[in-house]
Amino acid sequence: MSLDIQCEQLSDARWAELLPLLQQCQVVRLDDCGLTEARCGDISSALRVNPALTELSLRSNELGDAGVHCVLQGLQSPSCKIQKLSLQNCYLTGAGCGVLSGTLRSLPTLQELHLSDNLLGDAGLQLLCEGLLDPQCRLEKLQLEYCNLSAASCEPLASVLRAKPDFKELTVSNNDINEAGVRVLCQGLKDSPCQLEALKLESCGITSNNCRDLCSIVASKAWLLHPSSSLRTLWIWECGITAKGCADLCRVLRTKESLKELSLAGNELGDEGARLLCETLLEPGCQLESLWVKSCSFTAACCSHFSSVLTQNKFLLELQISNNRLGDAGVQELCKGLGQPGSVLRVLWLGDCDMSDSSCGSLAATLLANHSLRELDLSNNCLGDAGVLQLVESVRQPGCLLEQLVLYDIYWSEAMEDRLQALEEEKPSLRVIS
Repeated sequence: MSLDIQCEQLSDARWAELLPLLQQCQVVRLDDCGLTEARCGDISSALRVNPALTELSLRSNELGDAGVHCVLQGLQSPSCKIQKLSLQNCYLTGAGCGVLSGTLRSLPTLQELHLSDNLLGDAGLQLLCEGLLDPQCRLEKLQLEYCNLSAASCEPLASVLRAKPDFKELTVSNNDINEAGVRVLCQGLKDSPCQLEALKLESCGITSNNCRDLCSIVASKAWLLHPSSSLRTLWIWECGITAKGCADLCRVLRTKESLKELSLAGNELGDEGARLLCETLLEPGCQLESLWVKSCSFTAACCSHFSSVLTQNKFLLELQISNNRLGDAGVQELCKGLGQPGSVLRVLWLGDCDMSDSSCGSLAATLLANHSLRELDLSNNCLGDAGVLQLVESVRQPGCLLEQLVLYDIYWSEAMEDRLQALEEEKPSLRVIS
């Protein structure tokens, strides 16, 4: 049984109704519910008598250090079996990390901890890592995005990587750890017995030198390429990677059947980099399911390669190729692949790709021919009533299985607005987002 409430300000009467459920539910999520320290005593008492609890999420509530401390006391029962705890954006500071560190020592069932959007700082992270290093702590996934960390936090994190063979996922995106910090993390990963599945370093001040550090891990870390390795997610955003850097990445793609998500957004791969990626996506050892290549300096010239992938690859389910100058010619080339019977793609992002109404005829025909696509994003393209109308006429057909059409920053007439509203009423399975 689950209790899942989001974005609801809880009155005293409503709170009284929910307290018995807090004592029974296996999953409790009270995200952005206006909770403060004043409610934490009730939460703690309820959790203390709930032996079924496996997940607790209190995201985006102003609990503060004292409130978090109170909640954590409710998890100290010997019968507590919690596996996932989310305290994202709960106004936790470095001062509150001492209590959290102690909790990690006493909760051997806890596997996943989300602490993003809390100003922990380097001192708080140091305290947290002391708990992570305890033999009783068996945490596998840790999220620390926007936690005001610097390079000084990376040595404690590297120590955790070295000490924890079961560690699977680390997110430190949007912290100013910069080149020196990333290098320390890479060294910790080199020295570690853990088979990390995801390392997320978005907007961390990574330089081209760090790309060499990451590639050296691929080259020297046997488990990354070993068949038993379970690396699933690799995000390398805005890291100065060019087509030349794709060679090492393609080597990983060829040999890692476990790798399912790859994001290279914001790297100037160019059409040559696209060609290398697409050739790799056609090899039998590559079973990637999600590829993000937004803002990678692609043009229409690379779209024939992606079209081949869309026709032949039986694993790729999501392609994010927005903010590339594909133009009408490129989009029409992609439609050739999508329109083939073998296409399995479910999500396609084509926002800000310099397409116009001229592409809409091909897209409209593709939506009727394709039976796998469920989400299509065409935001911020130069489409008008004529192009949107062609899309509407296809989407309204029973044979079109599209479930979500995203059209942000596209301008049409009031009459077209009425048609779009009528379309959603006519076809409840479809959402038009604009």
